[in-house]
Amino acid sequence: MKKNKFELKKIASYLLVGILSASISIGVSSMTKNTSLGDFELFKQNKKSDAYFTSATSAANFNPPDLTVAAEKTINAVVSVKNYSSFTQQRQQRQMIDPFDFFFGDPFDSAPQKPRQQQAPKDVPNGIGSGVIISQDGYIVTNNHVIDGADKIEITLNNQKTYMATLVGTDPNSDIALLKIDEKGLPFLNFYNSDDVKVGEWVLAVGNPFGLTSTVTAGIISAKGRSLDILKSNSRSPIESFIQTDAAVNPGNSGGALVNTNGDLIGINTAISSHSGTGTYEGYSFAVPSNLAKKVVEDIKKYGLVQRGYLGIGALDMSDDAAVKQYNTQNKTSYKSQQGVLVTEIQNDGGAKDAGMKKGDIITQIDGVTIRNFPTLSGIIGEKRPGDVVKVIVLRDGTNKTFTVKLKDAKGGTSVKTKDDLSVAEKLGASFQELSDQQKVNYGLESGVVISSIDGNGKLRAAGINEDYILMEVNDKPVNSEKDIEKILKNYKGTVSVRYVDTYGRIYRRGFKL
Repeated sequence: MKKNKFELKKIASYLLVGILSASISIGVSSMTKNTSLGDFELFKQNKKSDAYFTSATSAANFNPPDLTVAAEKTINAVVSVKNYSSFTQQRQQRQMIDPFDFFFGDPFDSAPQKPRQQQAPKDVPNGIGSGVIISQDGYIVTNNHVIDGADKIEITLNNQKTYMATLVGTDPNSDIALLKIDEKGLPFLNFYNSDDVKVGEWVLAVGNPFGLTSTVTAGIISAKGRSLDILKSNSRSPIESFIQTDAAVNPGNSGGALVNTNGDLIGINTAISSHSGTGTYEGYSFAVPSNLAKKVVEDIKKYGLVQRGYLGIGALDMSDDAAVKQYNTQNKTSYKSQQGVLVTEIQNDGGAKDAGMKKGDIITQIDGVTIRNFPTLSGIIGEKRPGDVVKVIVLRDGTNKTFTVKLKDAKGGTSVKTKDDLSVAEKLGASFQELSDQQKVNYGLESGVVISSIDGNGKLRAAGINEDYILMEVNDKPVNSEKDIEKILKNYKGTVSVRYVDTYGRIYRRGFKL
């Protein structure tokens, strides 16, 4: 009898445990029934134990955003852009390690390290990217690197209709280009104020990755004001203040739309973080903010070229601890890393000097926007033109001071310019230095000027002529100074012939239209 009682108690205890276990299971099931992966902080790693765990958040209050409206609004306004080019010298030079291959994914080849053909057949595109229709009459914004070097540009709409596009203008400084097709009544997207977008906001990336048309991916804005230091290879004054997202972007997406949940255009997808060298998405993508893209497009349409305003300072990013330490070592100073931009130089013909700013000022705010780092400053000033006035707050000797600065262009002017107002050097997109006697001896030359700097938007770069090359003749006349070039080409229109020496001492002749 005692044995039976003991067995009964044992059975009862098992039943009780079973009932409790079932109750817990039912409770957990009920809690997680309608829960998606977005309701959990997944795979947090304990570095000491290499253990992974999950923690539930407020699953009951989770409401995933409806992205269908934005996708439907956007998809017909995003186009495929094909680059057809027979000019290959620039492409061949890029066979070395190129930051575009690692961050953009090379638009000319999804396997960047594979040798390229010397000349692609005319009916085969050298690159495929994306573009965004921004007006019903056929204006399209894309990336400069998507159409760089193109002899012809083909546009394919979402309905598969194709057009040949005209290149209206480009800006390597921001990696933006403007195209035009001859059509009316097209679906288009309006620019949204990118200053209003917030970190954590849901976004969609729309484009044509790997040639797959009309592809939509989603993510959030993970950071603003990012700099990747990748535009300087094609630009003397790059503007990098990217919107960073975790929406998947791959080769072919470049030039496509980044939109918010209302389908408003907040950025132009431009770069991919791809440290493996494959050029494919590995977690983050980057977009030119819509405010900057809009300003560039408006300048190209109205003036034929981009108007750049400058503060007239040398600058140090105070948020870069390594750079601050290096500056302190070189200048025997004791600055500490913080938010803001240190003024390291005041240019004589700049607006900052006229306003009373000094070397050592730390810029903390411009037009009410907190300056966290140099990309933030670059982005704000990049949206301005010569003659625009900005309110600058600086920290000087522990005290905040406010200055009203009138921005100037690179030459110290305050007026906007058209193409007709440009000097010959500006049209060529280069600066020149006289050839020294020793250089003449080394190269066996009697005349020539060194190209000391070159702009990605100029005639010389487009012809494949690069920095440190020596320009010997222009239109069969020897040149020994920038004044010689100006004299030969001032008021000249037509085909220009140049003879030059590259850095290996090889002599070439090239021509272009002016």
